[in-house]
Amino acid sequence: MVENSGSLKTHMKILLVTDAWKPQMNGVVRTLSKTIEECEKAGHIVEVIAPSDGFLTMPLPTYPDISISLFAKREVERRLVLFAPDAVHIATEGPLGWAARALCLKWGMPFTTSYHTKFPEYIHARFPLLPLFLGYKFVRDFHNAGGRIMVTTPSMVEFLAEKNFYNLAAWARGVDLTQFNPKVRFAKNDKFGADVYVGLKRPIFVNVGRLAVEKNIETFLELDLVGTKVVVGDGPQMAALQKKYKDQAVFTGAKHGSELARYYADADVLVFPSKTDTFGLVIIEAMATGTPVAAYPVHGPIDIIPNSSAGVVDDDLRAACLACLDLDRSDAARHAKKYAWKKVAADFVGLLEPETEPQRRRRWRRARRALKLASAPWRIIKKIVRRLGRLLKTGR
Repeated sequence: MVENSGSLKTHMKILLVTDAWKPQMNGVVRTLSKTIEECEKAGHIVEVIAPSDGFLTMPLPTYPDISISLFAKREVERRLVLFAPDAVHIATEGPLGWAARALCLKWGMPFTTSYHTKFPEYIHARFPLLPLFLGYKFVRDFHNAGGRIMVTTPSMVEFLAEKNFYNLAAWARGVDLTQFNPKVRFAKNDKFGADVYVGLKRPIFVNVGRLAVEKNIETFLELDLVGTKVVVGDGPQMAALQKKYKDQAVFTGAKHGSELARYYADADVLVFPSKTDTFGLVIIEAMATGTPVAAYPVHGPIDIIPNSSAGVVDDDLRAACLACLDLDRSDAARHAKKYAWKKVAADFVGLLEPETEPQRRRRWRRARRALKLASAPWRIIKKIVRRLGRLLKTGR
């Protein structure tokens, strides 16, 4: 963000509201946390409102590992007004996102949103009787109320435009090239040894990610492949898949950090069977370690893989897997270098819709006064209760 006659600031106060946050570990959380990290390095101040901030929560139906916030609007309003941001970004369509959306509309505050996953398909996979068009109406109403909608790829821009989403802009994803790089492949150390797949028949076809129905993991597990299929991750389908495919695949559970990098690097092919992701962060993480990727020709993979020599997309996923075995791993690692988190964060800031300083000051002065007046009855009641308490205690 550049100076504009003193009206816009180089360094901004950015409020990020998200229903997906730590301790969850998924592509959305990694994207947001890395973006924030790079924004703060650039001098911006970022405030995050997330379920882990002490809100009353309940497990998400069909996915108990994810918590959703309840009765959060008053606290979201308090934090929004007190922080007085230059720009607001709402990352998810959950309860916190809807609360922030309503408050921004109430105060006339511009805001941007981001579209991370095919939410209607996600819901339809769990509740098949719920029509897709209702899911798209829900998310369309959410996003079109704001300003710019950040989506993962150019193909998703076209896809959502056809569904009457407005003001769309592509915002890509990044990869940590320090953590995920070709040098970690078969790098012997005391923790992992020379090969994390030691004792397993090669080639190793690995799937990494959340074990949930919308990820289409059973398609991967049903493939007739030589070597060994490995599933790295956890989620609501873990127990059922492990029981059903105990003789067809190895299940490792979730892996993180340097250990996750080794599971990518020591594999021969990453298999990405999902048809509901809008990007697929695991695709570029695997590529960064030199492991090519087999996927369907759907949104996400078609924006990353074709003409890269870093993987293969094919409606025949088995054919894509086998074709990846003939690829040069150095091409995959080279292609991943195009995705750097510093650029992702810079693009994010450039797509925000900040207010000029005079607008911001006027808005949040008015909002603070209104918030103070709204809470006045409660302050009066508290004073009365304290006074009665003293009277009962002292008798005067």
